[in-house]
Amino acid sequence: MSNTQFSTKDRILGAAEELFAQHGFSGTSLRQVTSRADVNIAAVNYHFGSKENLVTEVFRRRMDDMSAQRLARLKQAQAESPAELEAILAAFVEPALALAQDRNGGGAFIRVIARAYAEKNDGLRKFLSERYGHVLRDFAKAMATCVPGLSKEQLYWRLDFLAGALTYAMADFGLIKRPSGVSDADHRARAAQELIRFAAAGFKS
Repeated sequence: MSNTQFSTKDRILGAAEELFAQHGFSGTSLRQVTSRADVNIAAVNYHFGSKENLVTEVFRRRMDDMSAQRLARLKQAQAESPAELEAILAAFVEPALALAQDRNGGGAFIRVIARAYAEKNDGLRKFLSERYGHVLRDFAKAMATCVPGLSKEQLYWRLDFLAGALTYAMADFGLIKRPSGVSDADHRARAAQELIRFAAAGFKS
């Protein structure tokens, strides 16, 4: 693929991500995307085929990498710290918080995730479940060995609550703001540490 093709596709994805963050999926037209990306509609059709595909590609661009990082960290945790819940939780939490801090549009993508929670988009939910469901299942399996007393249903409830708390932490609109003099990386590390402790206590209760 040439650099021109890559940059055009990337420009469209960046524009779509910003617009979806601002206006939601149904509130954003392809005309707005082409205008923001400075391309014609033919370019969007060529690269994506439809608005639905553009939506899923915005997620895939960020989440493929995050999912790969999570699974690599999970494998490492299981090799180095078998049956240690905190290490498994860190493998789940830390790559997501790193994505939130990504200066190349990470913040916009977090707002897109919030839109996905708020808007009922069945096509998107189906895509996310089919493409990334195995990641949650792998973590659930690993966690089950650490908390054998939990039923599968209890485990999935708690994993669901963890995902919600993590999304909230990623959005960084909670009570704890980054203190002046503390770097983004240090603030993120502290957030991860506190969330992991909190979640571990919840899973073990």
